[in-house]
Parts: sequence; C-alpha cells; structure tokens
Amino acid sequence: FSYCSGLTSVTIPNSVTSIGARVFSGCSGLTSIIMGNSVTSIGYFAFGNCSSLTSATIGNSVTSIGNYAFGNCSSLTSFTIPSSVTSIGYAAFRYCSGLTSITIPNSVTSIGNYAFSYCSGLTSITIPNSVTRIGDAAFDACSDLTSITIPNSVTSIGNHAFYACSSLTNATVGNSVTSIGHAAFRYCSGLTSITIPNSVTSIGNYAFYACSSLTNATVGNSVTSIGHAAFRYCSGLTSITIPNSVTSIGAVAFCDCTNLVSMFFLGNAPVARGDELSDPTICYCLPGTTGWTGDYGGRPIYLWNPAPQTADANFGIRTNRFGFNIKGTPNIPIVVEASENLASQAWVPLETCTLTNGLIYFSDTAWTNFPTRHYRIRSP
Repeated sequence: FSYCSGLTSVTIPNSVTSIGARVFSGCSGLTSIIMGNSVTSIGYFAFGNCSSLTSATIGNSVTSIGNYAFGNCSSLTSFTIPSSVTSIGYAAFRYCSGLTSITIPNSVTSIGNYAFSYCSGLTSITIPNSVTRIGDAAFDACSDLTSITIPNSVTSIGNHAFYACSSLTNATVGNSVTSIGHAAFRYCSGLTSITIPNSVTSIGNYAFYACSSLTNATVGNSVTSIGHAAFRYCSGLTSITIPNSVTSIGAVAFCDCTNLVSMFFLGNAPVARGDELSDPTICYCLPGTTGWTGDYGGRPIYLWNPAPQTADANFGIRTNRFGFNIKGTPNIPIVVEASENLASQAWVPLETCTLTNGLIYFSDTAWTNFPTRHYRIRSP
C-alpha cells in the first residue's frame, strides 16, 4: 500500500495479527485507521509519512509500537496507547508535530530513543511508574512541553532526552534516577528550578547548558561528577552548593554564568582543569577540607564557615583596637588575615587559633596604622 496516495481510510479486520514494515508508509491521503483487537504488533515505519492521518485507533492486544511506526504523521492530534503496549519504539512518533497530548499506560516499561522528538505541539505527557528508562532524545525539541514528572521507577534519563524543550518550566526527577544524560535538558530556556535527587551519581556533559531561566539548582549528595559545560550559560543562577560527594567538575562546567556569585563546596576540592568558572563567581570551602590552594577553576577561594559577626555588640572600634566575634563549627582551626590592597592579593596572617566552643573574639590593635584594612578567615 505504500504508494496508495488516494487511500483515505482503512479498517483492519480481526483476522490480522500484525502490521508489517512500511505497509501504509507514504499514504499521504490516509486520514483514519482502525485496527482490530487481534493485532499484536505494528511494524517498522508502518504508517510513516502518512501526513494527513488525523485519527488512529489501535486494538487492545498490541504489545509493541515499532520504530518509526507513526513517524512524520504531522496531522495526528491525539493518540491513545492501549494498556497492552509494553514498549514504544525508536522514533515511533517522531515529527508528529500536531500531537498535543498523550497518555502512556502503566504497561509500558521503556520509551525508545527519539520516540516523541520534534512533537513540537505536545504540551503535556504522563509517564507512568512502570517506565524504567527514557531513551536518548525521547522528547527532543518538544518546544511546547511545559511540565514533566519523571517517576521513581525511571533509573536513567537518556542523552538529549529533553533537549530544546524551550517552554519547559518545571521538571521533577524521581528518586531512582542514577544518571542524567549528556545535554538532557540543554537549551531548556524556560526551566526555573531543578532538584537532582540523591540517587543520581553523574550529571552529563551539557546537561543544563544554556538553561538561562534556571534560578535554583539543588545537587544531590551522591553526585560524583559534573560534566563538561553542564551548567554553562545558566545566567539565572546566583548561587549553588556542591556536595562533598563530587570528586570532579568538567571543563567550563559553570563558565559564563554571569550572575553566579557564590559556589559553596561541602567537601574536598574536586578535580578541576582551571577553567570551570568565570567572573563573578567566588568559591567558599569548609575548614578541614583539602585541596584548596590558590584559586579554584580560575576563581578566588574563601573560607565559608566560620564567619565574622558584624551585627552583634562586639563588632567595631573599641579602645586601642578594632574587633569582631567569629562564629562557626566548634574547635576548628582558623587563620585571620589582613590586606591593605585587595588588588595585590597580599594577605598577612594576624592570628592563628581554634574556634573553642564555636566562638572567639578577634581584635586588631594595629588597625590605626593603616588607612584601609580588609580581613578574611581561612583554614590553616
């Protein structure tokens, strides 16, 4: 039937058990299809390029929708997947640009690579708890998709899974996902918040590249690696906390985040190349952690905890001294340093001590000898 351009509708009787590869491919005039309940499989490109197809009813015995089965059916606006289906094949609905919504039944365990890519009109989709894997580019360029909930059953989000879903503002990642693939959310320019659960161990290269509206990103405490350019050009980020599980951060991972002022590190310095960050980011590390020398990723490092108490009664000028309380984690060693010129980065140690019970009072009796003096606290 692949060249039956005049065919407008077809009803498949109950005697048919499978629809072979390319059987109705290219039937440009076909507008509707009804399948009997005896059909169990829809083959490769079976209805591919049926550009006028607006309605397709498939029986409740179908277990698999093959690769490209409805690829480039650009007029298809709705589709019901019966509860008998267990797998949606590679590019099964790719370029179905008229498709606005679809419900995936609880029987489906896998969504194939490119399954719904370039379904630009798709605004909502429900992924059931039966699905364990979202394939590479499964929802690539679904530019009207506004929200997605990835259930707890899913263990991996494929490369480019939600690439260029520019209207996506909310994405919930289930707590069984262990990896977020390369460029999984790249160019999701509307995404405002993401919480990466504790189950995730790796964030792929370019995972959130150019998510320019992203203002809040929480990284779970099992992540060990953040990939190359993972958060590059995330201009909405102002701060982010890196858990102590992270051991490596890829090149330019947070580069060109023009509003990222603060990065707080809970553990030892992750392996870095030296170009992970850019202006205006400042790094803050905890006392007692290791590997923090000079700068990190091309940006300055300061001790995050403890901190001077500028709002209490002990802050300020007293007789023959300037002083302030320092409060932080009990019994950690610290060094208080001073500089007269921040541009020169020449810091002089003034006092090395321990935060007994989490609080000490620091005073500088020589402060009057300098027209300007700046202070900082670091670990020894």
